[in-house]
Formats: sequence, structure tokens, C-alpha cells
Amino acid sequence: MRRPILAVLLGVAVVVSGQAQTPAPKPPDPAKEKRLEWFREAKYGMFIHWGLYAVPAGEWKGQRCLGLGEWLMNRCKVPVREYEQLATQFNPVKFNADEWVQLAQDAGMKYMVITSKHHDGFAMFKSAASAYNVADATPYKQDILKKLADACAKKGMRLGFYYSQSQDWHEPGGAGNTWDFGPDTAPDGKTELKKYDEYLRAKAEPQVKELLTNYGPVALIWFDTPRFMTAERGQRFADIVRSTQPNTLIDGRLGTEGDYRSTGDNVIPSESSAEAWETPATINDTWGFRKDDTNWKSAGQIAFKLVDIVSKGGNYLLNVGPTAEGVIPQPSADVLRTVGRWLKVNGDAVYGAGASPFGDEFGEWTSKNAKDVRGQKLFLANNEWRATTKPGKLYLTFFVEPRTAFEIPPVKNRLLRAYRLADKAPVALKTENGKTTFTMDRPMLDPMATVVVVEFDGDTIVR
Repeated sequence: MRRPILAVLLGVAVVVSGQAQTPAPKPPDPAKEKRLEWFREAKYGMFIHWGLYAVPAGEWKGQRCLGLGEWLMNRCKVPVREYEQLATQFNPVKFNADEWVQLAQDAGMKYMVITSKHHDGFAMFKSAASAYNVADATPYKQDILKKLADACAKKGMRLGFYYSQSQDWHEPGGAGNTWDFGPDTAPDGKTELKKYDEYLRAKAEPQVKELLTNYGPVALIWFDTPRFMTAERGQRFADIVRSTQPNTLIDGRLGTEGDYRSTGDNVIPSESSAEAWETPATINDTWGFRKDDTNWKSAGQIAFKLVDIVSKGGNYLLNVGPTAEGVIPQPSADVLRTVGRWLKVNGDAVYGAGASPFGDEFGEWTSKNAKDVRGQKLFLANNEWRATTKPGKLYLTFFVEPRTAFEIPPVKNRLLRAYRLADKAPVALKTENGKTTFTMDRPMLDPMATVVVVEFDGDTIVR
């Protein structure tokens, strides 16, 4: 029932001989699939939001500025000339790129993505296109991205760059700064967009070229908020990426078709998808550092979100927000390393794993007219267990201890044996009346999550 309904909603149904027909799926692009191989294997990455906004850390002139830490300039309507002065205070002498990469590896993360330029327009790298950058405008006088790129290369960590292509509150032509420069568009809807194109060509496009030229292999470019990004404008950026580093991935927020889909911030879909996708998420409530945000997610919550996302076919890009000194907050590091220790023995259920062959374990849609905070139909999620797969193996990750014998959803494959992933202890399978069950030892081996591997005949589960 789902596919025909989806086709109608997307407007792709066609009529042949008087009957509605769903066209054949678009054949996969071999070059795109090749670029995505490492991404589909990695599953888990570190996002880093770091910039001048770490200096005020959520306050402006002694007043608490509500909202996300990196949006301080916008939320408090800070004039460009005043915000620029933060650069004179930005001197992250405690920044150690090797330690950051080591933390990501300890956490079990397989790639890192750092803000090269956020909406405030400040570049965290040496740029010939704009002197408003960390090497030219701060007492630190060093290229942050160069240091991180060198550390990643040394430790074999893939590195990508976030770049705000559309919003740039520092530039008269960049979108978003209405308090200094007035509305983004004039009454005729065209005048200001001319300045916008001047900004794109003078700053944004050259800086993206710099990112792809000066820092070695770039895993991906993470564009954001595609305001005014027409197909032609977006294609200009895509052409820069493809002509400079053909293997670099483009995320889903450029404004033209990318290599994978980026969900909304902190949004985990309710159902699985075969397309490549990623959930960008915070470890507390903000992205850029705020000194008043200590609402850290627990290691158990992070582990569940990670496996939940992988069981639906996606990647988890989890953010940290360093201080102005260059320190990743200790509570963040502690949580990440705890999850990393779990992954060290249970990672086979995550890295390179395919989506669940079932889906009922995710939860169910409410039959009532209830809506979530985004106004969407409400999904009632379950959090007891999730399934992931590899050829010949079904991984059942339990977050809540089963109180009775667990019944494996019906499959046509012959089930061969079962064991716990962490210690390889056998788990006895019992089949009666066409139902296969097993009983887990109590308490669970790992209170955070215990994985049971069920080996089956064949490469894929057949329902």
C-alpha cells in the first residue's frame, strides 16, 4: 500500500492505457554509489560547531541571549562591527587537534565534520577570499582547519567541512542579516538578490574552492540553509566540488540534489529508507558552546539513537561544541567515550550494518489526530529492541530486558545458531509451532544494550 500512495503524493504517477502506473525507480548512479561506499560503512561521525560565538557563550553584554549558541549574532541582533571585535578575543591556546581526533576514535566515530564558516561569516581557516578569518583576524594567527586536517591524515580519520553557503551575516549581500543591511530582498524582489550573487561569487564560491584545494582529501561538504539557492546557484557549488574533488560527498542542504539526505536537526525518521541519509544531532540542546547548557544526553540515550538510526538505514552525526579556549567539554567527552567502549565490543551490529528487515519494532502511528511539535502525524516509538543485518547475520540489540522469551519475527530462512556478540556466549534457540524464541540471561550482559547475533542460511532475510 505504501508505494502507490507515496507515488501519488510525490506527483510521479503516470497514466498508461487509462490506468495509473508507478514508474520504475530511477536507476542508481554508479559514480554516486561509489562515493557513498565509505559513508554507508561508517554510520557514526562527529560534528563540531566552533567559531567566534564560543567567546560570548550564550551571553551578550551581560544579558542571556536565548537560542542556539551559534545563532547569538542573529538572536541578539549584534551589529557587524561589534561582533567583529570577538575575533580580537579568540585565542584557543588549548586547542589540540590530535586530542580531538583521538576523542573521535575513542568514541567509535569514523568521520569528523567541522564548521569552516557558519552563518556569522567568520572562517576558521586561512582564506584569500576574505580577511575575516582565524589566521588574519585573531591573536591565534593559525589555520584551525589545517591543524585538524593534518591530525586526521595522521590518524586515518576522514574529515569534512560544514560551510554556510547562503546565510552570511557579515556580508551585505549574504542572506540573513536584516538588522544591519535591511531586508534580504527589495520590494521588487530582485535588487538585493543581485548583491547576493555578488557575495556568492566573491566569497562563498572561492572559499569552497579553497576548502577543496588546501586541506587534502575532503570527505564531504556539509552545506546548510539553502535560502535563495536556485538550481543554477546550487549547481555552481556542485560543479566546484565535482571538478575539484570528484569523490567528495555533498549533503542534502545545498539547494540542489546531493549525495545523501540530511534530516531535520535532531530528527530521526520513523521508518527505514534505502536511500543514504544522516541525522545531525546535538549532545545537549545547542550546537555552538553555551556555558548555561549542561543538559547532556546519557550514554544510553546516545547508544539507542545510534542503533535506531542504523536500523533504519542512516548515519548519526553527533555534535560537540568546544569552548573559546579550544576544549571539548568534559561531560561530552565522557559520554562519547562510554559509548565508544560499548561499540568496541558491539560495533559489528553498527558499522556497515544494513537496516532492519522487520520494522514493527520501531513503533506505530497513532490512530488519533494527535500531532507532534512540527505538526506531523504522531508516531508512538518503541525502544525495547532494534535489528540490523549483515550477510548471514541478524543483530538484535536489546535496550530493555525481555521479561519473557523473545520471539524472532517470522522469516523463511533457516536459523542456524545464536550467541551474544560481546562474549560469544551461546543463546539457545527454541522452535515450536513455527515460532522461534530464545530466553536471555538475567540481568542482561550489558545494562546499556546487549546484542544477540542470529546466524541464518543465505545472505539476506526473506520474509
